[in-house]
Amino acid sequence: MSFHMHLRAVQESEVRHDYAWLEEFMGAAWDWDVHQAEFAAGIAESIEKDFSAVNELYEAGRLLPEGQGGMWELPVFGGHSVDHPACTRPPIVHLTPAETRQASAFLTDVSFDALWESSPELHTGFGPDWAVEDVRDIHLQHHTGLRAFYDRTATAGKAVVKAFWY
Repeated sequence: MSFHMHLRAVQESEVRHDYAWLEEFMGAAWDWDVHQAEFAAGIAESIEKDFSAVNELYEAGRLLPEGQGGMWELPVFGGHSVDHPACTRPPIVHLTPAETRQASAFLTDVSFDALWESSPELHTGFGPDWAVEDVRDIHLQHHTGLRAFYDRTATAGKAVVKAFWY
């Protein structure tokens, strides 16, 4: 089974808080060729399978000065949820440009090493066959990708829409 977190930078004025519209908007961008083009342009990011573990890594931020105010919640699951009318699909999440700047500030200011050292449960979270350094490298790659995406998006003054595909 495959599951992904898909992030897309968008002008705030384009966002409609309507599940059907957001699902179509994000679904059209999930097409392989479109996603690859948007990824290359720096306006899309995605994490396959590991996004919940990345959120757990950022949860350690609640104990760090950089995590004050709940900014650690914003990069993965944070934002305003737009629920499916029948609640049979995951919500689609929207971050305003101000929240996008907060997420970017958190990711820029927080020490990955401090988060990693505060999250020992993640060190073996992929199972006994995974070396700790390999797991760390995967989390660092996700952190680096999210930090770059949020930085570009915040600098452009854009909002973020996040879809969770299962």
